Amino acid sequence: MSDGSADLVISLRDVHKAYGSGAGLTPVLRGVSLDLEKGEIVALVGQSGSGKSTLLNICGGLDTADKGSVKVLGLDYGKASDRELAELRNGKIGFVFQAFNLLDHLTCLGNVMLPSSFSPRRGKAERKNVEERATEALRRVGLADLANRHPMELSGGQKQRVAIARALYHRPVLLLCDEPTGNLDTETGREVIELFSDINQKDGVTMLIVTHEQRVSSAAGRVVRIEDGSIIEGDAVLHGSGVMPKVKADAEVAS
Repeated sequence: MSDGSADLVISLRDVHKAYGSGAGLTPVLRGVSLDLEKGEIVALVGQSGSGKSTLLNICGGLDTADKGSVKVLGLDYGKASDRELAELRNGKIGFVFQAFNLLDHLTCLGNVMLPSSFSPRRGKAERKNVEERATEALRRVGLADLANRHPMELSGGQKQRVAIARALYHRPVLLLCDEPTGNLDTETGREVIELFSDINQKDGVTMLIVTHEQRVSSAAGRVVRIEDGSIIEGDAVLHGSGVMPKVKADAEVAS
C-alpha cells in the first residue's frame, strides 16, 4: 500500500458495493483498498463474479461505491459533481472493453472520433483538428490505412485496436481495460498486450487491466488478486519496475 503520495492515480479505501435489496442483497465488494501509482500497469485478476469488473467500473466513475473512499487523479468521487466526473471520464480516462463496443455504421475513423461528440463543437476548424487527432490515434495502433473501413470488415484484433485508438483519442492519463484480450486468439492477444506495453512505456499511461488470463497477468508489472469481493493478494511485483515488459513468446507464458 502506498503512502498517499502525489503520484497516486487511483486510491481506494474500504470500498463496498452490493446489488439488490433486503433478502436479495448481494455483496460484490467487501472493503477493498487499492493504490495505483503513476506509470504502473496492474492486472486485476479473479474468477467470474469475483467483483473485478465492478471495481473497474467504480474506478472509472461508471458505477458508485456504497461505502468507502474513491479518489482518481486527485478527484474525490464522493464529493465530485456529475459534471466533474464527466469531465474526468471524457478527458483523462480511456476505456477498453472485451466486446469492442464499436458502432457498425461508422468507419474506423468515425468510431475513434466519437469521444469528440461529448465536447463543444467549434466549426470546421475544430472538426479538422478532431479528424487529425483521430487519425493520429489510429496511426498509434497501426491502423491508419484502415481509417475508412467499417468494423464488419475487420478482424477481432483490428477491432480491438480501433477500440484502443478511441480510448487514446483524448490522450488519457489512465486506461481502464476490462478483459481486453478475452475475444482474441493467442497470437492476436499477444499483439494487443505488446501494444499496451508500448503505450505505457512511450506515453507513461497508467493502466488497470481486469483479466482472468495468465498471458495478461504474466506481462503486467504488478498483479492484484480479488476473490469474493475482497483482495486476497496484492502488491506482488513480478518485475523490476511497474512498467509492463516485453511480452514473452507463447511457449514461455502459460495460456
